[in-house]
Amino acid sequence: MRIDPTTLWTILGMAVVTYLTRIAGLAFADRLVLSGRAKVAFEAIPPAVLIAVIAPTALATGWPETAAAAITMVAALRLPLLATIAIGVASVVALRAVA
Repeated sequence: MRIDPTTLWTILGMAVVTYLTRIAGLAFADRLVLSGRAKVAFEAIPPAVLIAVIAPTALATGWPETAAAAITMVAALRLPLLATIAIGVASVVALRAVA
């Protein structure tokens, strides 16, 4: 198997850039002082990323997964994390068995 040098350099470059952005985040996070709207915006990033990852799968796979995602969302508003996970798994299994 022969690896194209351009592909290899591209992969290595992407790895270096990814590593540097992660290290920069760790190095500068404690120096960043946020208040007001900026703090609220930064606190909204994790849920937004989670929704961006989950929504395409929940909406594109079929009605059991979409319904299970909705059930899990309602559970997440009222229950602790472990109970939410259990309800999410149980609801997708049950709804797939019905479908």
